[in-house]
Amino acid sequence: MPELRHDPILRQWVIIAEERGRRTHDFGNGHEPTPTPTFCPFCEGNETRLPNIIREVKSKREPNRWQVRAVPNKFPALKIEGGLERKGRGIYDRMNGIGAHEVIIESPDHHQKMCDMHLDDLTQVFEVYRERLADLSKDTRFRYVQLIKNHGEAAGASLSHPHSQVIATPVLPAVIDTELQSARHHFRFKERCIFCDILEQEQHDAERIVAQNGDFLAYCPYASRSPFEVTILPRTHSHDFAQSEGWLLRSLAEIVKDVLGRLDRVLNDPPFNLFLHTAPNLKSVRSLRVAGWETLEYDFHWHVEIIPRLTKIAGFEWGTGLYINPTKPETAAEFLRSG
Repeated sequence: MPELRHDPILRQWVIIAEERGRRTHDFGNGHEPTPTPTFCPFCEGNETRLPNIIREVKSKREPNRWQVRAVPNKFPALKIEGGLERKGRGIYDRMNGIGAHEVIIESPDHHQKMCDMHLDDLTQVFEVYRERLADLSKDTRFRYVQLIKNHGEAAGASLSHPHSQVIATPVLPAVIDTELQSARHHFRFKERCIFCDILEQEQHDAERIVAQNGDFLAYCPYASRSPFEVTILPRTHSHDFAQSEGWLLRSLAEIVKDVLGRLDRVLNDPPFNLFLHTAPNLKSVRSLRVAGWETLEYDFHWHVEIIPRLTKIAGFEWGTGLYINPTKPETAAEFLRSG
């Protein structure tokens, strides 16, 4: 019997319909690799073909070799120069496409998967994530800074070389806005963080847990939108990823490596998207009260979401906003724990 489950953070219903789906092990068919061009601008030795290098970090294990680089995106979705020039046009509103769009090159090795990286190297990737988010948040034009990783062509990756993107926007994305509203509403009535409550619930239920360490819990959300969707939550409440200390980033790298390794083994290197959801840029508003964020430090909880792209969004999803997931999160978690 199909069932509908409600996500209290995104405030949406999801249809769990295993009868429509393939058997769990049928998802492990891998994916077509992202086409490799004859020339890769991200590879070691091609520095002259890169835009201006914003940040370069040397390898802790091989000091004479770079490990992580941040560069401007050659084809940015938003541009950093200029003013917003907000205007109304009748019922409509517009502003200039001001923002920032950077690429984080995660390794000099073209074929390096994140799950196979040495823990020291992956920790350095997360350190650069933190640094770039903190730096871009100094710009008061930017309301939010989003970090994403697309792995595989089906997930939107245009190059197979391991990389992530950081995009700063002058508006608050709708998904983040919904998360903030849900967190604020929950705190207003219960004086507790909704993410901390979910953390406690998932630890109590245990059936959706994928992996854990002393600092993080990885689980398949109760109302997962997609098969094998995983959320990673810090055990200790924190609203801003940019404030994370080095030891916590190493622990985060450890559990991300673990979860991605399980997905890689169980699903044969599936395409996936990885998102970091953190606090909005508080420097972009005149006061916390203007945006209703006066309790943000207590009600919001940064987290990582990993969504394998195993199904396609079709007309029903686009037309209604209702996702159909053919795999129960409890089944997916059990499968990943065994991987």
